[in-house]
Amino acid sequence: MKLVQFGAGNIGRSFIGQIFARSGWEVVFIDIDKRVIDELNRRGHYIVEVRDKRPERLIIENVRGVNAEQVEKVAQEIATADLISTSVGKKALPSVIPSIARGIEKRYELYGLKPIDILICENIVEGRKFFYEGLKKVLPENFPLDEMVGLVETSIGKMVPIMPEDVRKKDPLLIYAEAFNTLIADKKGFKSSPPDIPFLSLKENMKAYVDKKLYIHNLGHAVLAYTSFYFCPGYRYIWEAAEDKRIRGFARSAMWESGNSLIKKYPEEFTRKFISEDIESLIERFKNRMLGDTIFRVGRDLYRKLGREDRLVGGMYLCDSLGIEPRCIALGYACALFFKATDDEGKMFEGDRKFHEKEMPRGLDYVLEKISGIDKESIKSIIRSYYNKLLQNPKIEDFSFCYG
Repeated sequence: MKLVQFGAGNIGRSFIGQIFARSGWEVVFIDIDKRVIDELNRRGHYIVEVRDKRPERLIIENVRGVNAEQVEKVAQEIATADLISTSVGKKALPSVIPSIARGIEKRYELYGLKPIDILICENIVEGRKFFYEGLKKVLPENFPLDEMVGLVETSIGKMVPIMPEDVRKKDPLLIYAEAFNTLIADKKGFKSSPPDIPFLSLKENMKAYVDKKLYIHNLGHAVLAYTSFYFCPGYRYIWEAAEDKRIRGFARSAMWESGNSLIKKYPEEFTRKFISEDIESLIERFKNRMLGDTIFRVGRDLYRKLGREDRLVGGMYLCDSLGIEPRCIALGYACALFFKATDDEGKMFEGDRKFHEKEMPRGLDYVLEKISGIDKESIKSIIRSYYNKLLQNPKIEDFSFCYG
C-alpha cells in the first residue's frame, strides 16, 4: 500500500508519515524542500524523537521523496497510490491542488473510475469544500470528480514544536513530537474502504470533532500563550504557563466556556464527563516540558488566530449563540492584542509585527470589526472593557474570576 503525502514538514513527518509507515505502508513525501527530499531518498528513513514521559527514538522506514516541482513525476505517484494526504497549510494548498488534480487525471486515463481518497490534514474550517472547489477549478469541465475522489476531513491534535535551527542544520529529517498519535477522520468522506491502521479514529459526526479541536484544544492553547505573555512576560515555554495555577486557570475556564457550548450543540456526541476528561488531558499535555514548545510558536500569527472563523472569535460566537457568556475567551482575545513574543533570535513573527505597526494604530474597533469580523455588540463590549483595563497594567488578581 502506498501513501502519497504532500508536505514533509512537522505534521507530515512526525504524524501522518509516521503512523502509516509504521503500519507497513510505503510513504512518498512531496515537498519543495530539496534538502529534505534528497535526504529522504539517500537514507530511506528518518527519526521521530518522542519527547514525553517515556522518551523514544522511532526510526521511520520505507519512505522516499519527490520534489513538488516535478509535476509529471508527482502525477505518476498519485496515479499508482492507494491514498493521498496533505499537511502543507492552508496558504500552500492552492499551489499543490493543481498537482493533485493532474495526478487524478492521469489515474483516470490509466485506470478509469478507480477512486482515491484524500486525507485533508490541515486543521482548516470546511476543508472538504475548500478542496472540492479547488479541484473543480483546475480539472476538465466534465471530469467525474464526485466518482473519482473521496475528500476526508480530519482533526489534527498532535503538538510539534519548532525545531531548533542548530538541530535542523545537523539533521534536516530529525523531528521532535509528543507521543499523542490519534488521527480523527470523517468516516463518511471515504470513497474506498478506510485504511486499516492503528491510531485512526473514524467519526460519523466529523463537524463535532473539528469544532472540539478548534474550540477546546486550539482555543485553550492560545489562551495560555496570550495570557501568559501579558501577565508573566518572563515565561518562554508553554509548560511554564501551564504549570502556573492562575494562567492554567484562565485556559481551563475558557475551554469550559466553549466545552459547555459544545455539549449543548452536540448532545449526542459530548457529555460533561467526556469534555472534562478531554480538557484535563490537554492541560497535562500542555505541561510537557520535554516538548520544549514555546509561547512564541503557540501565539504567533495574529491575523489568522484572531480571524472570524478561528479559535477565539469563533469560540466566542459559538458560546454567544448558545446563551453562554464568553468572558474568559474574551480575556484571551484582549491579551492577544498585546502579544509581541519573539523567537530565539529576538525576532517577532513578520505578520505580527505588521499587525502591531499597521492595524493596532487604527484603533480597537477597527481591529474588532475589520480584522476579526466581529459584528456583535455584546462580544465587542466585553472585549473593550477588558482591553481598556489591560491598558492600565492591572494585577493578574484583578481577573481572578477567570482562574478561580
